[in-house]
Amino acid sequence: MSQGETLDKVKKLRELTGVGFKDCKNAIDENNGDIEKSIEFLRKKGIAKASKKMQRVAADGLICIYEKDNKFSIVEVNSETDFVAKNDQFIKFVEEISKLAFLNSGKIESILSSKMENKKNVKDNLVSLISKIGEKITLRRSDFIESNKYINFSYTHSALKKNIGKIGVLLSFETNKKKDELLEFGKHLAMHIAASSPLSIDSKDLDQNILKKEKEIIREELKNTGKDNKIIDKIAIGKLNKFIAENTLLNQEWILEPKKKVKDILKEIAGKGEIKIKKYIRFKVGEGI
Repeated sequence: MSQGETLDKVKKLRELTGVGFKDCKNAIDENNGDIEKSIEFLRKKGIAKASKKMQRVAADGLICIYEKDNKFSIVEVNSETDFVAKNDQFIKFVEEISKLAFLNSGKIESILSSKMENKKNVKDNLVSLISKIGEKITLRRSDFIESNKYINFSYTHSALKKNIGKIGVLLSFETNKKKDELLEFGKHLAMHIAASSPLSIDSKDLDQNILKKEKEIIREELKNTGKDNKIIDKIAIGKLNKFIAENTLLNQEWILEPKKKVKDILKEIAGKGEIKIKKYIRFKVGEGI
């Protein structure tokens, strides 16, 4: 690492921690220029408290999808405010991260250590961007869909520009039909997933812990009605079945024709052929933070 690079890193470390030059220089030297390790080093020494910027909650930001040859990557990069999420510098950063996610099959650690256009790795560029913009920025999650056996689609909701917005969906079909035959349906189903936020494809895929928790909530609600336990059990089963229908993709009401379920539309579109939903990925900015 050249003297100029060392001084740049020391400057960034000072901006993030408020610690003096000498201690920051020592931390950078001890940790081979790794900013995050240097912050941890200073904290362990009792010289720096947790960076205020890194303690704040980043629950805004953008979802970005990159696609090529039936392969898709999706990333969520968070900022603290929507104002920063619309910043051209931030958008350019997210788009470049999205391409790196594609090249690294969505693996976060590989993305963070990848070199960007300026020849610096993602980790260091992340720290630089935090210093410039003044908000906490994080690469929260990433995923990837690739298969020669399946036909894949994507959709971006509230798009600022192509493939970059607030909700992103990747969708994978196993089918004997051609992609051209499914273009409209694939887009509509991805839109449906964005709007309806299913928890799984079908009831058998639903997390049993989620079902258990929902069952407990339903029973607790019904206990206060004063009804007989047998009646409570019947009502609980009905409510649980409704929960399953509303939260599993195949059993949801089709957004474009609510009298039908997604599985009914799937059969109609398939005709004498076959269409099976193999996988979907849905990212919404800030969800769960």
